Amino acid sequence: MRRLRGWLSVALLLPCLGWLTPAFSAPAPSDPLPEPIAAALKHQRMSTRGLSLYVHEIGQAEPLLAVAADRPRHPASTIKVLTTLAALEELSPAWRWKTEAYVTAPVRNGRLDGDLYLKGYGDPYLVIEHFWRFLRGLRAAGLEVIHGDLVLDQSYFEREPGDAGEFDNQPLRAYNVLPNALLVNFQAVNFRFMPQAQDERVQILADPLPANVEVENQLVLGRRACRGWAHNLGMKLRHKQNQTRVIFSGTYDADCGDNELFRVVSEPAPYILGMFRALWTELGGRFEGGVREANVPAEARLLATAYSPPLADIIRSINKYSNNVMARQLLLTLGAERSGPPGSTDKGIAAVRAWLKRRELDFPELVLENGAGLSRAEAISTRHLGEVLLTAWRSPYMPEFVSSLPIAAMDGTLRKRFNDASMEGKMHLKTGSLDDVRTVAGYVLDRAGRRMVVVCLHNDARADSAAGEAVQEAVLKWVYDRP
Repeated sequence: MRRLRGWLSVALLLPCLGWLTPAFSAPAPSDPLPEPIAAALKHQRMSTRGLSLYVHEIGQAEPLLAVAADRPRHPASTIKVLTTLAALEELSPAWRWKTEAYVTAPVRNGRLDGDLYLKGYGDPYLVIEHFWRFLRGLRAAGLEVIHGDLVLDQSYFEREPGDAGEFDNQPLRAYNVLPNALLVNFQAVNFRFMPQAQDERVQILADPLPANVEVENQLVLGRRACRGWAHNLGMKLRHKQNQTRVIFSGTYDADCGDNELFRVVSEPAPYILGMFRALWTELGGRFEGGVREANVPAEARLLATAYSPPLADIIRSINKYSNNVMARQLLLTLGAERSGPPGSTDKGIAAVRAWLKRRELDFPELVLENGAGLSRAEAISTRHLGEVLLTAWRSPYMPEFVSSLPIAAMDGTLRKRFNDASMEGKMHLKTGSLDDVRTVAGYVLDRAGRRMVVVCLHNDARADSAAGEAVQEAVLKWVYDRP
């Protein structure tokens, strides 16, 4: 996921952060900052007040470094290490989600004179190719013509109140999609912009393109130097019943080359209807019905079941690419499996807290809102996030967990960072970023071959800038190069 930008500055929050500090326990003494890190802060003209560090060599009893380590901070997406580890241990690496298709009328000679029910169980990775394979299974079962509606059963998750644009007033951004028991392709469309200089136009490709979505291209090809390809790009949506028109306008400079934009263009039901129609037609089927939501009737007959990849694979997508939608789906699934459906955010948070208790981890300052880090409420200390990573290292599922984290200079959110040959591949780190927040948590194999748990939570008015990135890199370089 792209770096997320919130609406509220930490500069406004800093005077209020005192409420996050537990009143019933005094913080442990803070170690002095190592000189290279202090020098980086000074060089970037940043205060030490917003920086918390925790470094612990695996196998040692005490941490190597603990700077403001008991101060609650906003973790951004590093909180995903807690959500994914709890899910691994509670559900197992082999856990799979299912999606089911039901009918209440017989299928005769490939014809269904009735409705087709699709029931979701929270699969966070029902991407277009998996959905296609699911529908292909229906065609292989002999279904061709559907004379009825597509009925979506979303009952496995509770319908929670919420607004997709609540966090940052960007409801069309794919990372803001709300959880749904039946969520197809993250409810998003990838728009690709390709300037065609010879034809004086900008070509727009939409993938996937739901059958009920039309793209209107009003873009004008510009000839100026590229100063941000989306700067003069306008996008509007017009909805009529279950049909959507996406209108692009403005100027797109040829110098910007090809670019992609992932956007949500409709609500879940019309999106699934459009995708179903498009794929069903491609597969040689016929369907002219509508869409509605309802529970699968008790007398319905199961026609087909699709299964997701195992959880060990799913958390790789969550952590390596910081996928907020998948993390939220995972949290609600955990709640449903531990407390019974319908899954909810509250049940998911309760499941994580129960796991912490069973693991004898007491985090009184912990605040969870959605388990993904897309939050200005979530908070944890570096010491306790470090304890999560130490617990993961002792877990029987340590290999699956560590392999889910981005690798320095190789993949995920670290693909273009730490390209120094000496550090390449030596760090498995979950990153996080919001406005005024930059964080990292994971494992570093230092120059001497020692494995270190490292947590850096930086909440500062410029933490999300290049200055904050320079401080973070100074921290990790110090850990790697330490004698």
